[in-house]
Amino acid sequence: MSSTVAGSAIPASAAAETPFIERGSADFVRTSIALFCAGIATFTLLYFAQPLLPIFSRDFGISAATASLAVSLPCIALAIGTLVAGSLSERFGRKPLMVGAVFGSAGLTVLSALAPNWEIFLLLRTLQGVALAGLPAAAMAYLAEEVHPRAIGLSMGLYISGNALGGMAARVGAGLLSEVMPWHAAVGAMGVLGLVMAVVFALALKPSRHFTPRRLRLGNLAGGFVVHLREKGLRALFLTGALLMGGFVCMYNYIGYRLMAPEIGLSPGTAGLVYSVFLVGIIASTIIGSLADRLGRARIFWMNLVVVLTGLAVSLIPTVFAAVAGLALLTLGFFGAHAIASAWVGRRALQAKGQAASLYVFGTYGGSAVIGTLGGWALEAWGWSGVVGTIAACMIVALAMALWLARLKPLAAPVG
Repeated sequence: MSSTVAGSAIPASAAAETPFIERGSADFVRTSIALFCAGIATFTLLYFAQPLLPIFSRDFGISAATASLAVSLPCIALAIGTLVAGSLSERFGRKPLMVGAVFGSAGLTVLSALAPNWEIFLLLRTLQGVALAGLPAAAMAYLAEEVHPRAIGLSMGLYISGNALGGMAARVGAGLLSEVMPWHAAVGAMGVLGLVMAVVFALALKPSRHFTPRRLRLGNLAGGFVVHLREKGLRALFLTGALLMGGFVCMYNYIGYRLMAPEIGLSPGTAGLVYSVFLVGIIASTIIGSLADRLGRARIFWMNLVVVLTGLAVSLIPTVFAAVAGLALLTLGFFGAHAIASAWVGRRALQAKGQAASLYVFGTYGGSAVIGTLGGWALEAWGWSGVVGTIAACMIVALAMALWLARLKPLAAPVG
């Protein structure tokens, strides 16, 4: 079997002898820049619609839960598509799939700015999720294969911090632009930003040096999924990721309704500025990811869940300061936990890392779609306390899983 390096095939044994990317090296810097841009593109293209949900409710005469489909549908499409994309990356390689995913999703975002009605907009958003599916799982697998184990936490943290910056750029940018131009133009601007990130990503990322392609046989691919689902530690990480991302997206889906409610009364543009707390996520994911490399993932993973629950409690206080503080704490805890869990999956999966990553991504975006929509129903039924209660229930289960993972021994040999 062969592995591709800079477009040429080399024996798998030679690929195994190629050194890993070490922290501080030129390759580490280049890889970090590339994956940082990929992270920006992922969250920009997926979540720019969140600050626009109240505007969609107003312009199209739809409920909060219906408006949330602009976020939930692409998340569902991404989650399902990831299972296929992860397997394709095992055959055709990590970089080609990632590059195609970013360019395809950004192009569809530009097209969605021209959508003549709500139904067409939702269709294009769904297709955008399908296109983007090739990026997250392949990125996690790429880092797990190419970066030295003692630097994987930092590199994953940098990738997740790109997610945070993209999330902030999308939410703040779309919110501010919606104040001075129609939402169609704001959406188009997000698509252009995605295209710029795609170009930088494609130019900066080096081809894989430790990737060995696998044949696309249904039995082999299904077997890879079965092996990962049989491993109890990975199962726990998949479930925890679903609850984490679900609660996080639920909060950001409906915080705009909270901030623009009469008791607080912010405008859409001002409410959008609150999303700048994503800066906390940029810092947290990098620092906590690096800290996990030194102290161990199990020791600090659960602490992030406690921070999230604290943020939820603070957000119940009906003031702008409390809303921002609660959102900041939740963001801090989420990105720290997400960075650790993403790296943990790559380390615990001892084979078919692309498929393991795809299962984790499937869980995270599937959870965001389901829990994000449940939060809309809770908002309509019980107000903000219903949203907080929904997220808190998810975080309590995630905390229990994190405490269980802290007692789990590392794997010493492939499972199955």
